[in-house]
Amino acid sequence: MRDKPDTITSTRRALVRAGSILTVAALAACAPPGSGSTTPEPDPDAPVQEVSTELTTEDVELDLYLESGFTDAWDALQEEFTRQYPNVTFRVRADSFQNLAQNAVRIINAPDAPDLIRFPTVASAAKDGLLANLDPYAAAYGWDDWPQGTLNQVRVEPDGSRGSGSLYALGVGYNTTGLYYNKDIAADLGIEVPPATIAELEQMMEAAKAADVVPMMVGNADFTVAFPYQMVQNQQPGLDDLKDWIYNAPDASFDIEASVTAAETIQRWAGEGYFPDDVNAIDYSTMVGRFADGRALFMPNGDWEAGGLTSGGSGDFGFFLFPGVQEGAPHVAMAAPATYVVPSTASNKDEVAYFLDWIHTDEVARQIVLDVTGSSPGGPAELPAPVAPEGSVIEETLAAAATLADDDGAIDFIGNATTGILTSTIGPDLQLLVSDRITPEEFAASVQQGYQTELGR
Repeated sequence: MRDKPDTITSTRRALVRAGSILTVAALAACAPPGSGSTTPEPDPDAPVQEVSTELTTEDVELDLYLESGFTDAWDALQEEFTRQYPNVTFRVRADSFQNLAQNAVRIINAPDAPDLIRFPTVASAAKDGLLANLDPYAAAYGWDDWPQGTLNQVRVEPDGSRGSGSLYALGVGYNTTGLYYNKDIAADLGIEVPPATIAELEQMMEAAKAADVVPMMVGNADFTVAFPYQMVQNQQPGLDDLKDWIYNAPDASFDIEASVTAAETIQRWAGEGYFPDDVNAIDYSTMVGRFADGRALFMPNGDWEAGGLTSGGSGDFGFFLFPGVQEGAPHVAMAAPATYVVPSTASNKDEVAYFLDWIHTDEVARQIVLDVTGSSPGGPAELPAPVAPEGSVIEETLAAAATLADDDGAIDFIGNATTGILTSTIGPDLQLLVSDRITPEEFAASVQQGYQTELGR
């Protein structure tokens, strides 16, 4: 970890000042999914909720429940926050993403619910009243003035549909996905990256296979084949239909041509040997470790791994957005905040909201988010971006995120469509798909059936 400067810039908004106690009405977002800067309008019928933007001077312990494997940034953030505010300390628990997806609702609903928890699928819990509505804090701190494209992914209407409505989560790191590549292997193979089309990408993987190099390092023990699957799916016609499905729009279906085409592609790639032979036995950490050790040409993943590859990888790595079917097609990629929610029963809502705002607006905190995760820190658009190490893969992930924003190509992860869809249906069915035990058509139909069952449709 690099040493951080002791000076702290005064980037906090004027609203966030000592002694300010703001009474605000809950707000309802009117922006459609993906809009860049629309600010929610007040709901005149919403109940008034009093919130404070003054950090307490009393001793307080914030209880955090995090995703294991991603605690390094949080360790640094906690240390810096306690350095600036010595009366605030932290209690930390962590679990795997898969376990969080399965158990987060139970944890949130427990009498000793944490103050903040990593929670990827907010809609059902928000609808059921398990999460704190963050609209009052958004108004008090000025979060409604931030770019709204990714925040709209965690807005929920009273009926549980996403894309508009009240804010129920914030990100810590705003992620962009694509393909990492090993520059040394690419040079040895005579490959010029990035490929202009999916067909060119397949030619590169074929060249790697011919040289006895794993073309694409991916693991599916915890369902990471969902990454390349959706990367292919995103490039097909029918993107609006897919977004409707992710946002739980009425009558939305996964059983569409784009889903079948992507399943056909992934099944063919597995059959061609583009994935490791033991793909269904490889978990996420093993996948990243093998790629970092130089054992594959490509790895589908997010910019959250850029920091680790920069500091701990045994090679020179690059990153690019997944190509389209046609050359020059606008980029489309999964891009979402790494979402954290405040349970409705949390004991320290004002303090954890202050902490979340600090992460987005404090110069040192923003640099920590970039250095450790490789992801954009989000926050106010007018704040200067943190500085990436020159020549690092972090520079390339930031450039990719900027390109994606210019193309307005962000889409949420299909695994976030419902609380259980990844672990109950998409993931297990992808294991069957890559081992040739179900057809692409059966895969698409099965996912839709699981979706309808979970939503009670």
